Amino acid sequence: MNIGFIGLGIMGTPMAANLVRAGHTVVGYDVSTTRLDELAELGGKAAASIGEAVAQAHVVITMLPDSPQVEEVVFGEGGVLEHAPAGLLLIDMSTIRPETSRRVAQAAVVKGVHAIDAPVSGGEKGAVDGTLSIMIGGRAEDVESAREILRVLGTTIVHVGPAGAGQTVKAANQLVVGGVYALVAEAIVLLEASGVDPKAGLDVLAGGLAGSRILELKRHSMIERSFQPGFRIDLHHKDMGIATAAAREAGIALPMTALVAQLIAAARAQGHGALDHSALLKVIERINS
Repeated sequence: MNIGFIGLGIMGTPMAANLVRAGHTVVGYDVSTTRLDELAELGGKAAASIGEAVAQAHVVITMLPDSPQVEEVVFGEGGVLEHAPAGLLLIDMSTIRPETSRRVAQAAVVKGVHAIDAPVSGGEKGAVDGTLSIMIGGRAEDVESAREILRVLGTTIVHVGPAGAGQTVKAANQLVVGGVYALVAEAIVLLEASGVDPKAGLDVLAGGLAGSRILELKRHSMIERSFQPGFRIDLHHKDMGIATAAAREAGIALPMTALVAQLIAAARAQGHGALDHSALLKVIERINS
């Protein structure tokens, strides 16, 4: 299958590579020529423009930082909808505002394009391993058309509702992830301040009811204060904005979400925006210094 892949960052590049390994023809586009070169080395093809990536595609996947980038790539001059062949399946795997996904879906129909929102969870490791959790919003028939592709990228693939619903579920995911990181950070600070070996302590926690994917994958790097980004604080800050906006739109109060959003905003304000979101530990340490 011919796949156009737009957005070759920390997540997009390994996802595109998995599609190449699965036997698909992947034509990628990114504003970074370095990333285009990397895709070519992995067996994909580098496009000089969005139009070139889209023109011969059966499926186009977008994996972009935020709503403005998705709007520019999809709606803008030279964008996806301008070049899309009739019947194209557009899978937006970015994490963006639900209302943006709904706008994309509505505009796509007018152009004869089938669009779904399919944000992911699992981080860089999930992207590399092809084990992402994928939450999908859109029409049932379009979701079914996408499953062959999505099975290459993830292991948990769930249709959660109409257009935009995938983004709402992703917002819920991000508030849970942020909360768990904050609590793991507090656990480390408590253990160390009490003279308890944090490695031993977190190993026990990981094997009990407190166990989580975050404890499984991140406890050792957090204890070692290694915050090489798998998912940057800057992006999680954006995602918490989406979550709090969704809460306002739904007319509900999410007090813990608001607190976690403040901690992530503090991490960003303290200059940690380019670090992994596990760097929330730095904020908790600063509060206690």
